[in-house]
Amino acid sequence: MNTIVIVGLDLAKIVFHAVCCDQHQQIVKKKMLKRGQLLKFINQLPPCLVGMEACAGAHYWGRQLRALGHQVKLIPPHFVTPLVQGNKNDFNDGLAIVEALGRPRIHFVEIKTIEQQDMQALYRMRQRCLKERTALCNQARGLLAEYGIVLPKGISFIRSRLPTILEDAANGLSVLFRRLLAHSYQQLKELDAHIDSYTLELKVLSQQDEACQRLQTIPGFGPIVSSVFRSVVGNGAAFRRGRDVSASLGLVPKQHSSGGKAVLRGISKRGDCYLRGLLIHGARAVMNQSARKQDPLSHWINRLKAERGVNRAVVALANKMARMGWAVLSTGTVYTQA
Repeated sequence: MNTIVIVGLDLAKIVFHAVCCDQHQQIVKKKMLKRGQLLKFINQLPPCLVGMEACAGAHYWGRQLRALGHQVKLIPPHFVTPLVQGNKNDFNDGLAIVEALGRPRIHFVEIKTIEQQDMQALYRMRQRCLKERTALCNQARGLLAEYGIVLPKGISFIRSRLPTILEDAANGLSVLFRRLLAHSYQQLKELDAHIDSYTLELKVLSQQDEACQRLQTIPGFGPIVSSVFRSVVGNGAAFRRGRDVSASLGLVPKQHSSGGKAVLRGISKRGDCYLRGLLIHGARAVMNQSARKQDPLSHWINRLKAERGVNRAVVALANKMARMGWAVLSTGTVYTQA
């Protein structure tokens, strides 16, 4: 019987499909497994290479299978999809994962630790509350405009003026709408409390994590940016160089070249859009202070801003921050000015 050396595992919530192959990627065994049967089945196999798509639950199963002595690799789904042959089904997906494992230029996803997932869960919940608060304020502003009350943009105006509007008996608002508006104001205060709580948790985690403390030595990296960057990049081992990190975050030009003619467009905007936005906001804060400083980084920023404009300079600085962040994580050092 051929020895199983590669397993393509198609993950799901309840039913999993495993495609076991030999060193020549010939199918040795195919198995449909319930959730409770997966670890028992994998434990019966000799130590082998297990591949999975980097999807929901992949990091958990990656840690579990690695603890059983197997080598586990997570593959971005967009690398697996083109390799599916025939009709799409779970077994063909598993076989495509096996084929992707043998490709020479596939970039794999590093398995997250429990601490990284804790940080990720925290900032994702904070991000959800931020979106809900923005939506709530936009709705309140739009509804008030229908009653002839126009408020300026900004959450602070909604927060400060809603109590005054509710107390003004001469503004023509009906009793029902006042009651609805009061409910929206209560929701706004609750969301503010949740956001403050999540922000405090992120700051505490960043203080307890040594890597986050080192990241905060980089200009533009505060507690939130460092926590999110740490949860996404990990220790930097999944990337060969800093440019790979900035490319994975969509901070490099998108190329569309043909016929020997190189064409570079705007940034690709791939990867984690939330972290990319945080880096750009951090870069903008650094740029606002650069005009009053004389260090080498500030000189570089001011020259680039004069030559290429503010927006391009901000994105270029965010790119540099991502590369510096990888260098700090991968080498275990802190940022120092040249």
